[in-house]
Amino acid sequence: MSDQNAQAEQAQNPNAPVFNMQRVYLKDLSLEMPNAPNIFLEQEGPKVEVTINVGGQALAETVFESTITVTVTTKIGDKVLYLVEATQGGVFEIANVPAEQLDPLMGIVCPTMLYPYLAANIADAITRTSLPPLHLAEVNFQALFEQRMAEAAQAAPASSGGDSGLILPPGMTRQ
Repeated sequence: MSDQNAQAEQAQNPNAPVFNMQRVYLKDLSLEMPNAPNIFLEQEGPKVEVTINVGGQALAETVFESTITVTVTTKIGDKVLYLVEATQGGVFEIANVPAEQLDPLMGIVCPTMLYPYLAANIADAITRTSLPPLHLAEVNFQALFEQRMAEAAQAAPASSGGDSGLILPPGMTRQ
């Protein structure tokens, strides 16, 4: 019913902003346990390191892919218990959105929508190793986006205008 309302509104006002998630998919998943089964004999507790990267690209004029890649490295001492790398992707329809709002949509809103799927996939993969699942903490994608923009501004002050690295569709420019 809401899709019909959105289509009716779009027909009445063709310049109205459009933002829809079209598809969510697990783009890549890798799990390694290089020291199994000997590592299971260790008594020490594991240390977990998590890194997160956000990406995006234009697929067509109003169709974009947003991705989140998480790498989880869990070690006991200097030995790797497990290493999980996963990329969750999503396809989004974005139209009639001002250029200055596109990067925040792709860098904050889309990853926020994709993250629960990614966290569930990682927890499921780890559970399949017979180890307790790892439940990833919530992520403040706005803070990550702002940090990335600040780093980009420092790396190229004024020459790139704070380019976030996201690829815009043809004809769309940053202001």
